[in-house]
Amino acid sequence: MVYVSTKLRASAAMALALTMAATPAFAKDVVIHAGTLIDGISATPKTKVSIIIKDERIVGVQNGFVTPTGAEIIDLSGSTVLPGFIESHDHISSSGDRRPMNRFTQTEGDAVVAGVLNARREIEEGFTTVRDLGSGPLTAPALIRGITAGQLVGPRLWTALEPLGPTGGHSDRANGMRPDITFGGRDASIVDSPEEGRIKVREHQRRGATVIKIMPSGGVASIGDDPNHMTMTKDEMVAIIDTAHELGLKVAAHAHGKKAIDTAILAGVDSIEHGTYADAESYKLMKSHGTFLVPTLLVADEIYQTATKTPDLLPPTVAAKAIAVTPTMIGNAGRAYRAGVKIAFGTDQGATSRRNKAEEFGLLVKAGLTPTDAIYTATRNAAELLGAAQDVGSVQAGRYADIVAVSGDPLADITLLERVQFVMKGGEVLKAEGKLLR
Repeated sequence: MVYVSTKLRASAAMALALTMAATPAFAKDVVIHAGTLIDGISATPKTKVSIIIKDERIVGVQNGFVTPTGAEIIDLSGSTVLPGFIESHDHISSSGDRRPMNRFTQTEGDAVVAGVLNARREIEEGFTTVRDLGSGPLTAPALIRGITAGQLVGPRLWTALEPLGPTGGHSDRANGMRPDITFGGRDASIVDSPEEGRIKVREHQRRGATVIKIMPSGGVASIGDDPNHMTMTKDEMVAIIDTAHELGLKVAAHAHGKKAIDTAILAGVDSIEHGTYADAESYKLMKSHGTFLVPTLLVADEIYQTATKTPDLLPPTVAAKAIAVTPTMIGNAGRAYRAGVKIAFGTDQGATSRRNKAEEFGLLVKAGLTPTDAIYTATRNAAELLGAAQDVGSVQAGRYADIVAVSGDPLADITLLERVQFVMKGGEVLKAEGKLLR
């Protein structure tokens, strides 16, 4: 059972009373006694170790339970301790409601509300770092500022703002609309030439984007486009990717069809999202270029369940595409894994959807990953994809003290990761004994 010392609970209660304070309250020197530690780097778990934390960072991991003078002790000796989970494909401002009417009724204000709720839920489910791959122009940067200032509870957040794609592509909001319906000028998502691509990347970076997302193939949850079609040219992809890389930004590519997948890899993209119709040749390209696959199995399962049970909740044409695509996605994840492709964890969901995001772990195991490797997708692998392995994704000296714990052995029962009992982010305890503290 997860246990937090009496003194630490008192500190947490004070933090709750000071929710609006700019700087969160947490102990300066903390030691976690971990019964079992899956540290995100070792091949096997460690038992009975002490994680030594100063301020927001880990300063050491020692064998045995040590009690330095003056340190706060967190007793997780009956628990399995892991690095805070990393979600590589999130939509921080999504409500999870796909009803067609929302395209006409939801505003940026609604997105902010969803973002605040999602950010809090991410922490509740153990996700201390999130890569947001599609949100409105204002929500994610505001969330980042609020979380950094301690005004909101939420994860470390990377954001792509609006995904970039062509007219009529997966990110075109006018798809399926009457021709006379407009969205107030040139959409921030639309790119129809290499020149436009370079400009949009620079504009996005100026507005706060910390990663770029492109849409080189059609999608499933959009109207009128085909997931098999490549909708961007290689020149457009190269211009966007090169510009982003020059600015220090990584690029993720939504891609279902093989041609779009292979072309995006050759153009230098950092990750393929979904990758449904990849084949052996695609896997070879991914391995040789160091490209990650983010399979997003939870969203596939979620939309498939909706398509087969309540298709009226989906926009026109979406149900049929979901039924055709979903069975292929889980098989693709397993084939890519066996071929040696680097896999990173991503659900393609906002945290306020009706599914627990950690269900993705079980779906990855179902696809053929070992429980250990499934955990690595949301720890060291995802940290490498973000370019942040020096800060997150493992429990070792120098990393942020982003730590979660569960009761029991997740290597024997991966579904235990759906019931996180303890969450620390940057040395601050945000959840203990199964309850959020602020």
